[in-house]
Amino acid sequence: MEIPSNQNLFTRMDDRKLLILYGSQTGTSQDVAEKICREAKRRHFSTRVMSLDSYTVANLLQEGLVIFVCATTGQGDPPDNMRLFWRFILRKNLPSTSLLNLRYAVLGLGDSSYQKFNVIAKKLFKRIQQLGGQSLTPVGLADDQHDLGPDAVIYPWLTSLWSRVLSLYPLPSGLEIIPGHVRPPPRYNVIYSEDSSKVPDLSAFRLGSLGNNVYSQSNPFYARLISNDRVTSEDHFQDVRLVRLDIQGSNISFSPGDVVLLAPQNSEESVAEFIQHMKLSPDTLFSLQQNDPDIPLPSTLPDVCTVKYLLQHYLDINSVPRRSFFELLIFFADNELEKEKLEEFCTAEGQEELYSYCNRVKRTILEVLQDFPHTSANIPFEYLFDVIPQLQPRSFSIASSLQAHPGEIQILMAVVTYRTKLFRPRRGVCSTWLAGLDPCKDVHVPVWVKRGTISFPNDPTTPVIMVGPGTGCAPFRSYIQERSSKLIAGNILFFGCRNKDKDFFCESEWSSLVEKGLLTLYTAFSRDQEDKVYVQHRIEENSEALWDLLDNHNAYFYIAGNAKRMPDDVRDALKEAIHRYGGRSREEADKYLLQLDQKKRYQAETWS
Repeated sequence: MEIPSNQNLFTRMDDRKLLILYGSQTGTSQDVAEKICREAKRRHFSTRVMSLDSYTVANLLQEGLVIFVCATTGQGDPPDNMRLFWRFILRKNLPSTSLLNLRYAVLGLGDSSYQKFNVIAKKLFKRIQQLGGQSLTPVGLADDQHDLGPDAVIYPWLTSLWSRVLSLYPLPSGLEIIPGHVRPPPRYNVIYSEDSSKVPDLSAFRLGSLGNNVYSQSNPFYARLISNDRVTSEDHFQDVRLVRLDIQGSNISFSPGDVVLLAPQNSEESVAEFIQHMKLSPDTLFSLQQNDPDIPLPSTLPDVCTVKYLLQHYLDINSVPRRSFFELLIFFADNELEKEKLEEFCTAEGQEELYSYCNRVKRTILEVLQDFPHTSANIPFEYLFDVIPQLQPRSFSIASSLQAHPGEIQILMAVVTYRTKLFRPRRGVCSTWLAGLDPCKDVHVPVWVKRGTISFPNDPTTPVIMVGPGTGCAPFRSYIQERSSKLIAGNILFFGCRNKDKDFFCESEWSSLVEKGLLTLYTAFSRDQEDKVYVQHRIEENSEALWDLLDNHNAYFYIAGNAKRMPDDVRDALKEAIHRYGGRSREEADKYLLQLDQKKRYQAETWS
């Protein structure tokens, strides 16, 4: 059911204002924040949704009701779009009465496989309380590792939140909560155009970015692809690429440990499938107008856009849909069987089945729409911006040094492909796109750089111990190149892979540095012998030397790589070295590692 526009119940209630601020790295926090916004408007709140760094933080003093939704990244770091806010809110000179008028709630989105699970949400909740804020409900700590995903925490938390909010801010007289079956208005109005001269021209975008050294998602630098070489053997199960990008003329600067972000594209095949299934015309031109003064227009779309450009560059049609996606689909379901299934997916009892249908097999939005043909046929074009999330940039540790390779950024990237119970193999959107680019065709890749979570010591005499199995060696390659170009020794690298002859990345480069005395290299080839050997085993074998470096030479210790087991196994091996050769009890070894962590002498950059 949709209320006609002249009877629209989703009106602004300026005397009941709610602000929703999010810190999001991959888009999940933004998706949850927008869901909360829809629920708030059903309860007649005048609601704004903004990223934390888009908000003027000084105005927080005048806010009465704020909900924070924030992720935790890296080593317990805030997402990129809340770093400025984070620095401000942690200032020690803020009076303890700053936020006395604020009622607030904090929902954290995290992954318990990381050591600092949801630490940003926990710290934010406590910090606002220290500044006088009044919490509405305990901090919510959603976990990607839960059997049912983060929704297992998000939905019960929201139920508790709304109960508390409505007890403090009752509905205005004569109004009731807008029923869930009433379709909200679309996020944007769509205006169609027939002026073919306004078709977006990417070459113009590239020329426009040259010479501007302030690059971002809305203003990337288009770097020419120099090469795109496979660095694993052809018969190896995994395709890993060393990608070289030309950034000459950009004024882009970076340090070892920094990160490059890429704006990926959906595959031509999936875009064509989507267009065919939704019966769209790829060359249709359109522009967007605000439909809600609190929702700005997208900054990454041209003023006039084609349908194909929208699908290739903006809508994340190959992502695994969240529960909110199915809640929105219900508005367009008129087929009884499809509507029944969608409604089941959105109940508490249906979460196990929804998780099996989507998350366990990594079913994409496109595939779901194909599974629900009657419903998808009813989705008006303007509602695609509500139903389908925005395609997010992908981050890669920079695997090269400007000192060693001026005017270049290099990326060490595993091409994501795997099988589930679905017929088609699952493929990573960004890695598949990037691996398929041909450097002979003058291809340009939209990039920008951000500061990384790893920080290396400035003192050239400091020994640096780096544990980087697989593509985890990327940030360490950057640092080793930087130091080696200045003939600085004291670089110790533990590298692990499956086979010496199949996936020993940068073997000749490492060997040359070892011969020059600039690198000490320990390798662990897990499948080259009957017993599996991993980097933690090499750490155990060399634990006495590592202890000496840590305690007597103030060495720094780094880990980068997959978050599943490796970081904990390496940490345990290091604790055992401290216990055995440092004469500490195991409790004291824990405290010793904590002190290293606090001094930034122990750092981990891991991903799931």
